Amino acid sequence: MKIAVAMSGGVDSSVTAALLKETGHDVVGVTMKLTDDSRAEVDAADAARLLDIPHHTIDLREVFARSVIDYFCREYQAGRTPNPCVMCNRYIKFGALWEEAVILGAEVLATGHYARVEKDIGGRYLLKKAFDKNKDQSYFLYLLSQEQLGRTLFPLSALTKDKVKKIAAELGLPSANRPESREICFIPGNDHAAFLESYMGVVSSPGPVLDEAGRALGRHRGIASYTIGQRKGLGIAAPEPLYVTAIRPENNAVIAGSKEQAYGIELVAADINWIAMAPPDRPVKLKARIRYRHPEALATLTPQDDNTVHVKFDEPQMAITPGQSVVFYDGDTVVAGGTIIKRGK
Repeated sequence: MKIAVAMSGGVDSSVTAALLKETGHDVVGVTMKLTDDSRAEVDAADAARLLDIPHHTIDLREVFARSVIDYFCREYQAGRTPNPCVMCNRYIKFGALWEEAVILGAEVLATGHYARVEKDIGGRYLLKKAFDKNKDQSYFLYLLSQEQLGRTLFPLSALTKDKVKKIAAELGLPSANRPESREICFIPGNDHAAFLESYMGVVSSPGPVLDEAGRALGRHRGIASYTIGQRKGLGIAAPEPLYVTAIRPENNAVIAGSKEQAYGIELVAADINWIAMAPPDRPVKLKARIRYRHPEALATLTPQDDNTVHVKFDEPQMAITPGQSVVFYDGDTVVAGGTIIKRGK
């Protein structure tokens, strides 16, 4: 079986390729060219050469800009906080890249994600958490379809990050001790406002910071620089710490309040992708995660007719953020996920 490995030049994808080759598979490395920066393709080509596997760079800049970067910019301009990695996984890595890998003869796509795919007794593919819960990336994969899950391998699913680094060091991979980047890949320095200005010519205009009653507290430097729950960077002296509680693009305002006011107990999520089950016709109780590093919390999901769900948590949650993903779990299994479109009180 010929397996295409999505290689970024990092330790996870490089070890993924090594493990598959070691078990006798016909492995080809494929790297997405997403921006004009060539570091990833150079690093990936070096790793493939060391592992003695063929390597191809696939130019996906146009579709990446259309499907991910444009979406990212629209969301920030609308006062929401987008999740570009989720969209990239569905439309680019497991979509456009896969289509190119098929042309190269690949039957399966493997990635360095920390997650698992299993099949239930009814033949449905299930997305599950990795065994290393500190590295689990199932949150970013909730939009994958049954077809995409069925043609995907996650060889690192049972390994810890430390074990992966050890394997890389033993193989002499240069990525073994390279620090992980936590930046969005297409935004230098993680400066969202500067990127919007350079990419779209949109200058982030200063505006008012208001309290929940509409009273002026100060000025912000542009709504693209803020997200719900943010504390640092407001630059406002107050008797108690202030947090961003809402962003209102219609009047270019950032709303700030107490930590208590940054909590909410309800949300509405749209574009739900049901993985482990068909859309239910009655409320279900699951655990929900509203950001990647946010703890899971018990919630009741009530499906609506327009593929949205109303979610009510058992306990208030900090910084429910429109634009972010909410992913629903039953134990280790990803049941469904969607995009938060509204935060309730």
